[in-house]
Amino acid sequence: MEPVTITVAAIIPCLDEEVAIGQVVAAVRAQGIATVIVVDGGSRDATAARARLAGATVVDETRRGYGRAIQSGLAALPPDVSIVLFLDGDGSDPPERIPDVLAPILAGRADFVHGTRIEGKREPDALSPQQVAAGRIAQVLLRLFYGARFSDMSPFRAIRRGTLDRLGMREQTYGWNLEMLMRVAAAGIRSEEVAVGQRRRIGGVSKVSGNPRAVAAASWNIASTFLRLAASLRRS
Repeated sequence: MEPVTITVAAIIPCLDEEVAIGQVVAAVRAQGIATVIVVDGGSRDATAARARLAGATVVDETRRGYGRAIQSGLAALPPDVSIVLFLDGDGSDPPERIPDVLAPILAGRADFVHGTRIEGKREPDALSPQQVAAGRIAQVLLRLFYGARFSDMSPFRAIRRGTLDRLGMREQTYGWNLEMLMRVAAAGIRSEEVAVGQRRRIGGVSKVSGNPRAVAAASWNIASTFLRLAASLRRS
């Protein structure tokens, strides 16, 4: 019997991250991830050009929405990809922890791995108080409703492609990360969480944490996503 080939691809949603994206793509590729898809959400700077120069495939998605960007990236995946890795393009997710995120899946122990920023080593001011609080609230709700032990809503995660296809993800906003955790927990999918820590972003300005209006909008999207899905997603 021929050995099964496992191919990993990374999806990185971006908006105006020209300072960081080239370094991020190069660092991800240095971890052995040959396929890196950067979804550019209508950047007004050189994000797309620098991503291509670093070796990424760039997908344009001018419609706003984090979940919508992720879905556009998924649609661009080559057919042979078996594991999908997600991380942000601002340099805050440490690419050297990619092997730790992939290890439980590659070892056959899990189908989904979540990289927690809260439990890992964090640089000073890498996470805003609002982000930490949101992670803790999600931790309590996920444990209360589903018995899940996720401690964060980190974008740094990996999942088997077949498992992701079966989840039925729909969220188009910042609630996408929470929706995935809820669907994974409700379906009883084999999961692990690993500490990945968090760095200060390489450059640019956060689209959420540094903007009170964006924080309020993202918080509302997350809260409404949880309440809406909790009514229909029951633990298996």
